[in-house]
Amino acid sequence: MTKTSLGNQSRFDFDRYVKSLRYSLFVIRKPLAGYWDLIHEGYGTMAAAHTIVAVAIIVQILRITLTNFQFMWFNPEMFNVVIVMLQILLPLLLWVVANWSLTTLFDGKGKLSDIYMGTAYALTPLIIIDAALIPMSHVITFEEGQIYWMLTSLAGLWFVLLVLCAMKEIHDYSFGKAIATSVISIIVIGIIMFIFIMFFAVVSDGIAYFVSIIQELAFRFDLSLGFN
Repeated sequence: MTKTSLGNQSRFDFDRYVKSLRYSLFVIRKPLAGYWDLIHEGYGTMAAAHTIVAVAIIVQILRITLTNFQFMWFNPEMFNVVIVMLQILLPLLLWVVANWSLTTLFDGKGKLSDIYMGTAYALTPLIIIDAALIPMSHVITFEEGQIYWMLTSLAGLWFVLLVLCAMKEIHDYSFGKAIATSVISIIVIGIIMFIFIMFFAVVSDGIAYFVSIIQELAFRFDLSLGFN
């Protein structure tokens, strides 16, 4: 393969990435048709999905740090970039795993990558509205804050509706089945988190027990040396 053909291939891949990224704007306007083409016609790419998730994290960080104090719901002294990243990535990964694990038992057609991509594209309205809320928080008064919180609720509701549409098209479900499996997926996430918490609690207790034994042995050893 010549250098020219390699360059054309690279250019084609970049063009596809840009188009798949722009396609997110179509998905949020016409989610049923958009998600079908996104998954089944190859209009979406994992690169674009990763980009949307990364931008969602960046916007969330900017919203926490730049929002007017009147509308600050987060204690700035508790701000931590890693925690903000985990607040987005951890629920996203748990959702993907839980939904895939459940839908494989109920004739779901989606793969892990499909569920991840569909959920990532659903973050688009959160990015757009949250980004707009940052400057808005500096030009509206606290009395006009209902507009701010209404847009925040709208972004969350839009995201939920997009996820449901994504699950419907990805798994080829009816709306009822998509809603049911999504609700059960949330329950599965709770079960997974409970198991992890119990696991780490048992491990931490075990470590603390062995550390206490070692400390006790060391203490007795020091006493024995002192008596000698």
